[in-house]
Amino acid sequence: MPNATARRTRLGLAAIALAAALLWVGLLRPSPADSASGQTVRIKASPTVLKFNVRTLHVRHGRVTIIMSNPRSGSLPHGVGVKGKGVQRVGKQVPPGGTSRVTVTLKRGRYTFFCPVPGHAAAGMKGTVIVS
Repeated sequence: MPNATARRTRLGLAAIALAAALLWVGLLRPSPADSASGQTVRIKASPTVLKFNVRTLHVRHGRVTIIMSNPRSGSLPHGVGVKGKGVQRVGKQVPPGGTSRVTVTLKRGRYTFFCPVPGHAAAGMKGTVIVS
């Protein structure tokens, strides 16, 4: 029976390798229902101008956490918030070197992410969240 055991081991290893390859190329992704924690997206505030490092975020519907880092080399407080389609949630405003986070449950559609510090979003510190 050593041959049967070796065959099962090889088949098991092949299945693991196939699953790893599918994950690597993005064909096998857990849906938000498969993950209790949902998705996490990381963004950064610019240290020199009122903007984020990205203008558009693409996420799947469900629970989403946006984590914004405010660089130590900056001089202003910043934060992150999300609004649209009946959702409005704002994370803490943090000094340079700090991290702000906001967690929301999003349906398909478009939302706005923004800096909640007065005047920052109006000056351009905002972007679009596209939810599929």
